[in-house]
Order: sequence, then C-alpha cells, then structure tokens
Amino acid sequence: MQENKKLKIGITIGDMNGVGPEIILKTFTDKRMLEFCTPIIYSSAKSLEAIKNHFKYNIDFNSIKSSAQAEENKVNTVNCWNETPQINFGTKDKNIGKHAVISLKAATSDLKEDQIDVIVTSPINKDCVQSDEFNFPGHTDYLDSEIKGSALMLMVSGSLRIGLLTDHIPISKIAESITKEVIENKVNTIHKTLVEDFKISKPKIAILGINPHSGDNGVIGSEEKTVLIPIIQQMRENNMLVFGPYSADSFFGSGQQESFDAVIAAYHDQGLIPFKTLSFGQGVNYTAGLEKIRTSPDHGTAYSIAGKGIADETSFKEAIFLAILTHKNRTEHQELIKGAIKEENPTKTK
Repeated sequence: MQENKKLKIGITIGDMNGVGPEIILKTFTDKRMLEFCTPIIYSSAKSLEAIKNHFKYNIDFNSIKSSAQAEENKVNTVNCWNETPQINFGTKDKNIGKHAVISLKAATSDLKEDQIDVIVTSPINKDCVQSDEFNFPGHTDYLDSEIKGSALMLMVSGSLRIGLLTDHIPISKIAESITKEVIENKVNTIHKTLVEDFKISKPKIAILGINPHSGDNGVIGSEEKTVLIPIIQQMRENNMLVFGPYSADSFFGSGQQESFDAVIAAYHDQGLIPFKTLSFGQGVNYTAGLEKIRTSPDHGTAYSIAGKGIADETSFKEAIFLAILTHKNRTEHQELIKGAIKEENPTKTK
C-alpha cells in the first residue's frame, strides 16, 4: 500500500429520517477530513441536497454514477436512486428503510469488488428495513452473509474493546447458545483481530461469567463450571492469554477492564451497558472476523433529536478513523506474512 494513499471510504446513508445524514454531513463540512480519506456516500445527490438545505450546511457534492468515478478532495455521492423519497425526521418509515437497504447493498457490492477499501455504515431502524428481500437483524448479519469470514461485533473506544458471545437473541436463549464451539470461535476471532487489526502481538482477553457472581461455584448456575472454565483452561494450555470467568457486576466498576486488550461478555446488555456508559458518543462498532473492514458509530437513529441539528458526529468520525487505522494495520500484517513466507520458501536460482 502506498504510504500516502487515501482510502476510499464507502458510507451508507442509513435511515434518512434519523441522525445518520446529519452526522455524515457534519463530519465532512470539516474539510480537513478530506486529507485523510476519499468519502463515497451511497445515496443520491437530490436526497443529500434536500438534507443539506434543511440544515443549511456549506458542503458541495460530487455526483457520480459509480465509485470508480470518485475524486480525491471531494465529497462523492453515488446515485443509488432517481426518485426523491419524502424525508420526515424522527418518523419510522418503511420506504425510508427500503432506501437504507439499497444504499447498504450498493456499498457492500463495491466493497466485495474492491471498488472501495472499507465501509462505514450509518444507523438504521431494524424494523423499517425488514422485507422479503432483506430479513436480517442488522448490518452485521447482512455483511456476514455477503463477505467471507465469520462476523463478530466488537465495540471499541480507545483501549476498551468489548465483544459478545451472543448478540441479538432473546435472553431466554442465551445460556443454551453459549457452547464450547461458540466460545472457541469467538475468542479465536477476537484474538486474530487484535493481532492483525490492532497490532497487539500477545493479546490478553477476559471472559465474563454468564450467571450472577459467575454462578457462585454452581449455587446460582452451572454454565461457568461446565462450559466456560474448561474451554478457558484449554485455551490457556494452547498459550492463549484468556482469563475468567469474571463476575460481570463488579468487573468494570473496579477497573479490571484496563488490564485486558479485550473483554468478552456473555450477552448484549452485559457488554453494551458498561461500554456505552463509559464511552457513549465516542465509541465505534467494529465488525471483526470478515475479510473486509466495516465500522459504524455506537448509536442508533436517535429519532428524538433527528433534524434538529444537535446530533454529535464524534462517534461517526471515530468510525472513519478506526476504519483507516485497522485497514493500514491489516495491510501491513499481510505484507509481513507474505514476506515471511517468501523468506521461508526462496525461489531457486540456477
């Protein structure tokens, strides 16, 4: 990779009735952002102009038919539709959801074809995007179906990184879903990501217990003794620095997360509540485990403040910077591996 090459960042428009378009446009009204990347927004020039006019932002768009026409130092927009859907800020709308899916599919297609380097997704309303053609709980599940690898949501804010053993499933199904195979796959995915994408050579990973007080030695629940502890011991024997299970109620309050490169929570709220409490508005949703890089801000559509011009773009900016950083780290790692293989198997000369 050329040292000064600007990455092409594919940006999905998300739910246009939410804060997604606002945080995108706020980000790139700061023209310094164009020094770091070449943004390509998947929407339409007409839709973006309508949103720009609503907020009275001073920003120009380079309207293009395909990402191949994107120009550096410009805010590019790929026209994904010709009509101008009605935008009603703060309102759930299936038609707006349909256009969010169109944007996501177009960006994902370009990502798979290497027309863009990474993808940054704006928030969607999971109910509004559901249809016969799109039946996924969210971005991560869709990208997992389209891109090689096994996707895992990793929430990132500086040195705080939290992954999940289970994510968008009912709480009644959590314990039965956490199997030896699931734990092994998730830990291996996070370990690989920390090494390749975050340049941590020997990651330390903590695993939280499933039950209150990690089961209290079987008094409250047996999953720690029967599932978690054996697989943690096995991974330790394989020279992986994996520790736990830790009682989740006191782990973050006592600052124990600062001793680890990543923490793996058993379920969604066990990991996301402390993450958003500690870093809300500055965190990033990073999709680990795929051969392509995707990031997203750590918040949703925020209908209650949509259209008011008060949405904070910090998390979206952080998502862009993390995408750039991890792409650089992964590329360097792959080049090192190639170099090592070449050294190990030199071409014979006459």
